Amino acid sequence: FLLLSSSQILWFSAGMLLMGVAHAVITIKGTHLASHGALSESQAWGKFWAVFFIEICGSFSAQVGVQGHIKMHHAHTNVIGLGDSSVWKVPFLPRAVYLFIAPLAMPIITPLVALAHLKGHSLALVVRTILMVTLGLYSQYWLLIHVSGFLSAHSALLCMLVCRAMFTVPYIHVNIFQHIGLHMFSPTRRPKRIYQMTHGVLNLPRNPLLDWIFGHSLINCHVEHHLFPFLSDNMCLKV
Repeated sequence: FLLLSSSQILWFSAGMLLMGVAHAVITIKGTHLASHGALSESQAWGKFWAVFFIEICGSFSAQVGVQGHIKMHHAHTNVIGLGDSSVWKVPFLPRAVYLFIAPLAMPIITPLVALAHLKGHSLALVVRTILMVTLGLYSQYWLLIHVSGFLSAHSALLCMLVCRAMFTVPYIHVNIFQHIGLHMFSPTRRPKRIYQMTHGVLNLPRNPLLDWIFGHSLINCHVEHHLFPFLSDNMCLKV
């Protein structure tokens, strides 16, 4: 935030990059580990971190996220109609738009999708999610105005959009290519779990940037993560 207050283009650009990287680390690696309860051995703290990372930082519903990721994707990995494919399902888009342009709208789409998925849930959960998402968005906006010194709401909101969209394209690519193109299974004739996870999940080549933003459990230890989903990144790497 302090770098973004600089009038020099180099420092301002460094601030944008740093905020984009920090937001990606928190909302990709942080939310993923929090959804698995891998950040704490305490269930109470685990729920707290899930709300903090997924709702406040990630602008999504913690309960809906855990339901979709843990109880569907992990329980039914590559099972057709259940845990198959990607969370990014927009089949009517052309390939190039789907992979390289549409993901840039994720910061806007994500809270709207969260609201849509809250239909049918308790009023308390809906209110909590709306309050937490609003808190996260407003906190960043407030800091940009009062710490970074942005002079207008439009410039602050544009900065938020750029920082939050900075790594959405690689996020979508990782999300897709971890599973697509591998074995798919029938809901009525699924194999043993060890076969399902080792044939329907792919480890991707690692590099320092992917290690920082996604973590080992999403990149080079994704098979191990699916076999032992409650282990932390460091423990997956040891496995």
